[in-house]
Amino acid sequence: MISEKDVNHIAGLARLGLTSSEVKKFQKDLSSILGYIEKLKKANVKTVRNIDQSPSLKNVMRDDVAVKQSEDVTNKIIGLMPDTKERFLKVKSIF
Repeated sequence: MISEKDVNHIAGLARLGLTSSEVKKFQKDLSSILGYIEKLKKANVKTVRNIDQSPSLKNVMRDDVAVKQSEDVTNKIIGLMPDTKERFLKVKSIF
């Protein structure tokens, strides 16, 4: 079984604060997951054919076409925005 120290280390990496009961629960859960991975490592996959990607798959693309809206629809959208400048929609910076 995985140790409490290991669970706390993993929780620290994920920046999670765990209670002692949560540590016990995750100790069991993580041990179960690791046990299942060990079973998968022992599986015989030598006869399984490797399928990376199906050759019949094809990327379906469409043209990106702007659809002109009526002036009423445009004005409604602009009216719903909390902040505009001239006829541009102002949004918060993502940086």
